[in-house]
Amino acid sequence: MMKSFLYTLKQAATQVVRNKTMALTSLFSITAMLLILGMFFILAVNVNLMTENTKQQFDLVEIYLLDETPESDIQSMMQSLSSLDTVDSVEFLSKDDAMAEMQDRWGENAYLLDGLSENPLPRSIRITVHDVSDAESVVEYAENFSGVEDIKYSQSEVEKIVRITNGIQIGALIVILFLIIVSVIVVSNTVKLTVLARGREISIMKYVGATNWFIRGPFLAEGIIIGIIAAAVSSGLVSLLYYWVARSFSQQILVLFSTGLVPIDFMSGNLIVIFMSLGISIGAVGSIISMRKFLDA
Repeated sequence: MMKSFLYTLKQAATQVVRNKTMALTSLFSITAMLLILGMFFILAVNVNLMTENTKQQFDLVEIYLLDETPESDIQSMMQSLSSLDTVDSVEFLSKDDAMAEMQDRWGENAYLLDGLSENPLPRSIRITVHDVSDAESVVEYAENFSGVEDIKYSQSEVEKIVRITNGIQIGALIVILFLIIVSVIVVSNTVKLTVLARGREISIMKYVGATNWFIRGPFLAEGIIIGIIAAAVSSGLVSLLYYWVARSFSQQILVLFSTGLVPIDFMSGNLIVIFMSLGISIGAVGSIISMRKFLDA
C-alpha cells in the first residue's frame, strides 16, 4: 500500500515537471479563480457583518434632540411615546450616555475620542417597538414633536444593504461558477496531454493487468498537487491583501459604519479551508474527466 502511494506521488511529481508549461497554466488559472473568489468572499462576509449590525437596530427608533430642548418637553415626549400600543420601551440617553456607548462600540479604538474638546453627541430618546413594521408609524408620530433635530430609522438603509449583499452574492456565484468550469477544463487538458504522451506505457500497464485506479492514481495526484499549490499561493496572497486593507482602513470603516472588519485570523483560517477544498476538488475533477476516455471509466 505504501509503495503504491509513493509510486503515485513520484509519478505525479515527474509529470508536473515534464509538463511544466501546461502545469503552470493550470496553476495560474486556478490561482486567478481563487483570488477572485477570495475578494468576493471578503467583501460578502464584511457586508453581511454590517447588515447584521444594522438589523439589530431594526426595532429601534432614535430621536435626536436639539441642545436647547427643555427637560419638561423631553419628559412630555417620553410619556406620549410610552402611551402608544406599538411601543415596548422608551429610554432617555444623555450626552454622556451616548459617548459611553460609542466608546464601547469602538472598543480598542475608543482612544480616538479622547482628543475631543467637548462632547458633540446629542441627547436622544430611544424607542423599542413591538415589531419592525411598527417603526414607521412611530417615526411619523414623532415627527410632530418640537425640539427634535433628527430621527434615526434604519429599516430603509438595511433593506438597501440587504439588496446590495444579495447582488454581490449572486454576482460572485456566477463569476465563480464560470471560473471553476474554466479551471476544470484547463486542468483536464493538462492531464490529457500527459496521458497522450504516455499512451504506450498505459497500454502496456493495462495489458499486464494493472487496474484502472492504479493507472489513474498519478494523474489524479498531479491534478491535486496543482490544486494544492494554487490554493496555498492564493490564500497567502488574499490574506496579505486583507491584512493590508484591515491595517490601512479599519479606523475609517469603523467611523463610517460603526462596526469593524471581520478579524484577520478568522478570515484567513476560513480562506485556507475554502481554497484547499476548491483547489483539490478542481484538480481531482479535471484529472478524472481527462482519464475517462482513456480508461473507459
